[in-house]
This record gives sequence, C-alpha cells and structure tokens, in this order.
Amino acid sequence: MPESPLSYQLVQVGDEAPVLTHTLTRADLAQYAGASGDFNPMHVDEQAAKQAGLKGVFGHGMWSAGVMATAITNWVGIGNMRRYNVRFLKPTWPGEELSTRVRITGKRSDGDVYLIELDCSLANGAGEVKVAGEAEVELPA
Repeated sequence: MPESPLSYQLVQVGDEAPVLTHTLTRADLAQYAGASGDFNPMHVDEQAAKQAGLKGVFGHGMWSAGVMATAITNWVGIGNMRRYNVRFLKPTWPGEELSTRVRITGKRSDGDVYLIELDCSLANGAGEVKVAGEAEVELPA
C-alpha cells in the first residue's frame, strides 16, 4: 500500500479532510474536453447550450468527480482508494467557486486491512451540492 499521511488509529468518525476549493473556468472546460475527448456541445459551445435551454455551458460531471477524488487522495494518499461512487445532482457553471467536503463515516478492519468509509460532496458558494458520493480507503495501521 502506498504511504499515507494518516493512520487508521489516529483518525476518528467525524474527522474531515482539508477543504479543496476551485473556481470553475472556461479554460477548465476546454482542458478537460481535450484531455477526455468529451466535446459534448453542452460543455464547449455557448450557443448550442443556450439553444438547448440552458443558461450556458456547464462543467463535465467527471471533472467534478475528479475534484472530489483529488481532495480524498490529497488527504489519504494516492493509491489508497478502494471504492468511489458518485451521484451528479446539479450542473456546475463557469465562475462558481466549488468546495469539497470529505468526512469519515465509519471505520473497520478486515484482518490486517484497515478501512475507512467516507462521505464526500462538492458544493458551490451558496451551499448547493453539485456532486455527492461515498468512498472507501485503506490506511496503514
């Protein structure tokens, strides 16, 4: 298992990761589209998004999931995530400041494997949750 800045014995249910904050930009949309190959017009074409009845282009859901995953791995270490599930609740709009919340909801051991359960979300400055999810990570003893 890769090194983690945390250990199983030192974390408690209710502990929270440091908040990761990022303001979504149009450059983020263009970079993510190029990296992922997802050039859906709703993410990159302002006119097409407005013609579809939206206020404009919006962020890729997987970009938002990536921000939450980054907050988790920044806290527990890269390579320690065992499971990650997300639900996309609302679109993210360019200019929104988005912040993560990652909280420990459970701890358990399976032999010599020490696992923590996490609840995670990504919300805008008004508190609207855009993405919610759960993760399971392994920590060293």
